[in-house]
Amino acid sequence: MRSIAIINQKGGVGKTTTAVNLSAALADRGLRVGLIDMDPQAHASLHLGLAPEPDRQTVYDLLTSDVKLKDIWQEAGANLSVASSHIDLAAAEVELAGVVGRELILRDKLADTCEEFDYVLIDCPPSLGILTINALSAVDDVFLPLQPHFLALHGLSKLLQTINLVAQRLNDRLRLAGVLFCLFDSGTRLAAEVSADVEAFFQDARSKPGIWQEVHLFETRIRRNIRLAEAPSFGQSIFKYSPQSAGAADYLALADEMLALSAGQRSTLLNLQRAA
Repeated sequence: MRSIAIINQKGGVGKTTTAVNLSAALADRGLRVGLIDMDPQAHASLHLGLAPEPDRQTVYDLLTSDVKLKDIWQEAGANLSVASSHIDLAAAEVELAGVVGRELILRDKLADTCEEFDYVLIDCPPSLGILTINALSAVDDVFLPLQPHFLALHGLSKLLQTINLVAQRLNDRLRLAGVLFCLFDSGTRLAAEVSADVEAFFQDARSKPGIWQEVHLFETRIRRNIRLAEAPSFGQSIFKYSPQSAGAADYLALADEMLALSAGQRSTLLNLQRAA
């Protein structure tokens, strides 16, 4: 199982849209996918039509009680399961303040479900609190969605420092694996300039020790598309709401690029093992 946290402390950059539709795209390719909604706003859950229910256990219960992850999965389509969120999750940070090992709760709960899925994606809240730290402590990889404007790099150094600190102290498997441009206007000079700036930033970062040395800047761009903005209000992924749209094509292309990259990495690792 490959686990991925989708994170950006800046809101409105396409984080939840990516978590939902990349999960749905991987499921469409026949892979078993679990999506964990770690955001108290529960936007990923609502995006897939999973409205809060009074007696339904959620990620809040997962983090604050003995509930297991297998007990809260909800089916959201073929090959796609969701661990939904609730506004109560906003209180978890306070409730867990005195709990020993609170940063590792999700890691331990996720370990019990690793055989059920090919991929688990986590939609993180737009903050760097205990919920995000739990996600980073539990996963192998981080995907960073960025919007191509001049504020894209604002706060990025702090975010990378946080990820690197978690890797050093809590999760030595963690790495920044991918950077993705969302809300992309290919016809504008601004998008091209910011893309170049981000590529230069990570080119420089690769030369320094840290979790970013193998980062991949996805060639796929998620174009600004009104269908992507409309889909959540219908409680559907883009593939159910508008399967012929540019948004659906972009997220399928992203899933295919990600799978091709993973296959290439596995092939390289096997060749190195044989050579040794």
